[in-house]
Amino acid sequence: CGFWNLEESILHYRDRIGLNLVSVEGGRAFFQAFDEFDRHSIILREADSAGLDRMGFKVAKDSDLDHFAERLLDAGVHVDVIPAGEEPGVGRKIRFNTPTGHMFDLFAEMELSETGPAVRNPDVWIAEPRGMRATRFDHCALNGVDISASAKIFVEALDFSVTEELVDEASGQRLGIFLSCSNKAHDVAFLGYPEDGRIHHTSFCLESWHDVGHAADIISRYDISLDIGPTRHGITRGQTIYFFDPSGNRNETFSGGYFYYPDNPRRMWQAENAGKRSSIMKRTE
Repeated sequence: CGFWNLEESILHYRDRIGLNLVSVEGGRAFFQAFDEFDRHSIILREADSAGLDRMGFKVAKDSDLDHFAERLLDAGVHVDVIPAGEEPGVGRKIRFNTPTGHMFDLFAEMELSETGPAVRNPDVWIAEPRGMRATRFDHCALNGVDISASAKIFVEALDFSVTEELVDEASGQRLGIFLSCSNKAHDVAFLGYPEDGRIHHTSFCLESWHDVGHAADIISRYDISLDIGPTRHGITRGQTIYFFDPSGNRNETFSGGYFYYPDNPRRMWQAENAGKRSSIMKRTE
């Protein structure tokens, strides 16, 4: 994937995807989307290769960090406590790793963004959105070997729900597991892969299928490396494009998808229908 050039990546995430650049400090660039209240949701840093350092989830209150830390420890998961201030504007965090080699943070406190949505007689946005007009960071899909063990931590210790899964019924192996802690189709997904600690994509929410088409125009206009799309997933029913940032990290714009409720039955895809679950619009290879 090569060396991550921070300035080139800032241009991609700010001007092409349309995030707000909050600050550049300590060798890191902090971004926030125009419909997010918190100070930042995406952090970039220079590295020798593309990839993911960690993913974070916000909990309702500070005491929840102690509650979830106890449950993680009861599940046999090591927990580190990270003091406030490791990231600008962020309170204390707890940190843990999954069997797939991914690092996660839980935090409760973050400063509000100066460019977040208005709350008094609010217009649709404060400043006119740029580029693909991403409204928020949506989800990550992560690759690794023991995805079942990783998903188990999120279900049993953190109260996530499995919304959909891809299963090889002959062997019983789970090839893809999609998890939600909200009413979204997924907030994080684990996809089976022979190497741990990998990221498949980082996804940004768009308002509509029309905006997905607009994102395709941005990709064409600026010769952004396209992976697949525009198309619609079978799994989650999201309308999507996959493309790459300057360092080779896969990005996704995501719109639509179904609303999830915890009492919904789990959706299951058979391995022989893996192509359809990825895309229900046929394409020429």
